[in-house]
Amino acid sequence: MLSFFFMPICIFLNEVSLSFATFIKKMIVAILKKHMFLLTSLIVMSQVHAQSPHDARGYISEVGDQVPNLELKMIDSTTLSLYDLKGKVVVLQFTASWCSVCRTEMPHLETEVWLPNKDDEFVLIGIDIDKDANKVIPFIESMHITYPVAYDADKSHFYNFASEQAGVTRNIVIDQEMNIVFQTRLFDPVEFDEMKKVISALLH
Repeated sequence: MLSFFFMPICIFLNEVSLSFATFIKKMIVAILKKHMFLLTSLIVMSQVHAQSPHDARGYISEVGDQVPNLELKMIDSTTLSLYDLKGKVVVLQFTASWCSVCRTEMPHLETEVWLPNKDDEFVLIGIDIDKDANKVIPFIESMHITYPVAYDADKSHFYNFASEQAGVTRNIVIDQEMNIVFQTRLFDPVEFDEMKKVISALLH
């Protein structure tokens, strides 16, 4: 008699337990899916960042990177291979005729970097990113600089070091083993003086 009375209650409790267990299982699955989505998103974001590294100044190159062997077309119609300069300290200065900061910096590069060091194992090369190559030589002549200058109308050299949205002026200091040791952006006198110290230390 008692078993007849308690049997429906047991069945009811068993069904409730199963329903509760099913509910808990669904909750756990939902939570795991949510966390898996977040984890996957973080992994993708980290991979994108790793493939497109850049700092706040627009650089994608970093100190310690080895530079590629650029084939530079110079404004005097010669061609220069960057790796032919191995054993020398090299500064690449990216510039353009429309860049007012470049115009401010270039006389300092001429008098404070190029002229004092050009007789040592040192080379300073301007790389002009003007789309119109006809503007380059008049621009260089107007600046009264004597260091060599190369064309980079399609920015193919520039994009080895900076993102597509990045601007000029910027200097890349390269040691005797073709490794980047210093990078500048715009013309900050404090940073410029630090660059000169780095160059001097490499040369002496």
